[in-house]
This record gives sequence, structure tokens and C-alpha cells, in this order.
Amino acid sequence: MSRAAYEGVRCDPADAVRLVRDGDTVVLPIGAGEAPALLAALSERRHALHDVAVFQLLPLVRAGYFDPETTAHVRHTTAFLSPTSRPGAAAGWVDFTPAHFSEMPELFRRGLLPCDVVFARASAMDEHGFFSLGLSADYTMAAISRARAVVLEVNPQVPFCFGECHVHISQVAAVVESTEPVVELPHPPLGEVELAIGRHVAELIPDGATLQIGIGAIPDAVVQQLGDKNDLGVHTEMFGDGILALLDAGVITNRRKNLHTGKMLATFALGSAQLYAYMHRNPVLEMHPVDVTNDPMLAGMNDRLHSINGTLAVDLLGQCGSESLGTVPYSGTGGQVDFVRAANRSKGGKAIIVLPATAKGGTVSRIVPTLPAGTHVTTGKNDVDYVVTEFGVAQLRGRSARDRARALIDIAHPDHRDALLDGAVALRRA
Repeated sequence: MSRAAYEGVRCDPADAVRLVRDGDTVVLPIGAGEAPALLAALSERRHALHDVAVFQLLPLVRAGYFDPETTAHVRHTTAFLSPTSRPGAAAGWVDFTPAHFSEMPELFRRGLLPCDVVFARASAMDEHGFFSLGLSADYTMAAISRARAVVLEVNPQVPFCFGECHVHISQVAAVVESTEPVVELPHPPLGEVELAIGRHVAELIPDGATLQIGIGAIPDAVVQQLGDKNDLGVHTEMFGDGILALLDAGVITNRRKNLHTGKMLATFALGSAQLYAYMHRNPVLEMHPVDVTNDPMLAGMNDRLHSINGTLAVDLLGQCGSESLGTVPYSGTGGQVDFVRAANRSKGGKAIIVLPATAKGGTVSRIVPTLPAGTHVTTGKNDVDYVVTEFGVAQLRGRSARDRARALIDIAHPDHRDALLDGAVALRRA
């Protein structure tokens, strides 16, 4: 019966995208969960549509509708930018919606974020008629509950994962088939700065800690420094290759987790083909919506939760500007605040913010007296805990503004410490 239902909705991408109507919002999962064949077909049809929005975090495929000349037909909107969407946001033809990642499913359920059609990349259907959206459970499961039509791009290279990430054929309006390789995230190059930061962070992480590890070169460098740890656990937002390396080394066992003991939880995956193969029907891993993985109250129930996330700049009060360069949008809030607050709630937890001390070849300090005007503050002064650069660790939570300034100046690049001290004096924090 499931196979007959499948054949009844199977079609070409060009036919599937005809389910999109003028004025609709089409929602896609984050990152690797996006549906490239459907986006290509929608782009081909865009001139026949009017006032259609495509909502997706971290788009990786530059589809044809990323076109400033056709935004009256199809326009991109997002809560987290990528290199694909960043130029359009800076120029004003990509819309940016501020939101905590953990709250996005509820925004869909309440209708505060609209959803008419869902496009998602899915695994092959199992014998019971279920598909897995294990690459990106995120907000997509909530969007499906509100959508008029669900269209799946089924690909045999997508892993079938356990957790709350399944869609039944009875919920699906159309299925298209694809064999295009799932997008892979290349390993970023690691230099001495990243490795030095990784060493400092590793010293903060005890045996038995539960980890949330963000995306980028510095989190990858942290992972490389954890080989001598024991019985680490994972409750994270992104499941990536760094975690896979620790699993292979026997460092991650999840045995000492007091919540979901023996299991890893994540909401999306982005990495290599090897990573995706590891995820397939692996009972150790569960993929859940982001309001499960990132909810500060739920995640904070993990004892010794250590969150590791990057930022672009930190001021002497500890405010972290992680998503814009001044007024120019760069990324988004994502799950940084979710996990900072979760780690702060956790018994024995630590919220760790990492950044290189300088930018632009050492000419610009990333630790600044005050953030540039218009900077989007991500982690606020009341939430910040540990800040780490290649020059050391500043623990800020519970400390005065004066003590914070001193601690941050101590981990700034030596070439910029005098100027920062002058800035602290001007702010009456020295």
C-alpha cells in the first residue's frame, strides 16, 4: 500500500513545484537538508510566480532565484546567512529575520513564521512508508505540521536516522527522485592560532563532559585536542566530522550522560560522505527538532554541558557580536545563545566563546572597548561566561565590569593591549 501511494505522488521536479502558488512561503531545512532539484525547478519557474518567499537557514546551493532582478517573483528570507545569501542581505534583496534557533519551531506552530509548502531532502522510504529527514530535523518538522503541501526530494544517499525526524507517505503531496551527491563540508585549514585556542579550550573540558560543538575551524581545532579525554557525551546542534573522529577514538561514549544516557542528540548534520554513512540506521544517534536539542532548559539538564561557539568580536563588557560586522549582516543568532544559557544552567557546565585575538593580518583587534555602532549583539553581558583567544582564557561570569575589562585585555594580542587599556580608562573600567 505504501509503495502504491509513493507511485501515486512521484513526479518530475517541474511538476512538483507547480504546487507553489503566488504569495506562498516555501520552507526548506537548514544546510544539507535543502532540496537542490526542487530549488532548480522553482528557479526555472520563478518568472511565472509572484510574491513567493523561500525561507531557509544556511543555504548552500546558489539556486537561480538568488537574483536581485527577480525578487518580486521569488525572494529569499532567512534567520541565518551563508556565503550564498550574505551578499544579498548586505545589498538588501535578501530578507533577514532575527530569531533564536530553538524558538523557530514554535514560531511556525503559532503562524508567526509562515509556511505553505515544504521542500526537503529525504531518505528512501522504508517498508512502513516512512522517510527520514535526519540531515535536518531542525524547524522542518514543525513547518510540515503547518504546510498545505509537503514535497520530498528522495535521495538514496540520505541516511535514515532515528529520532523525531520521520514523515509518512500519507503526509506527502509529491515525491521527486534524485541521486545527486549530498553536499559535503570541507575541513577548514587549521593554523597555529586555531590550534592554540583549541589547547586552551581542551584544558577547560573535564572527563565525562557533554559537548555542544559549533561549526568552523576553531571548533574543529578543539576537537583535535580532546584525544586524551574519557567518556565524553554529545548533545549538540550540528553533528559533524569532528565528533566522528572522537567516536572512532573511543573518546565519546555517552556513558556518563545523565540525560539520554548512551545516546547522541543533534538537530542537523553537515560534513563528509563518511559522516552521512555513519548516521544511517545508527541507534547511538538521534536527530530531533531544534526545540528539543537547543531548548536551554532541556539541554541544561545535561550535567557538565560544555558549549563551544565562535564570535566575531567581544567588547570589554563581554558582549559578543557574533552575527554582523557593524551594521552589515554576516550570519545570524543561530543556537549560540541557546547553548550559552543551557551551559550556564548545567551543573558543572561551561559556556565557552572562542575567537582569534585579531583580524586583517593582526592589524585589527577583535577585542574592542565597545562594539562598533550597529553591531548585532548575540551573547549579552549577562550570559557570557568564558572567552578564549590564542593568548588565554578570560572567565567573566560573576565578575565586575572592571575585572572583565582587565581579564579581556590580558587575552588580547599584545600589540593592542595598550590601546585597549586606554579604552578601558576612557570607559572608567581601569
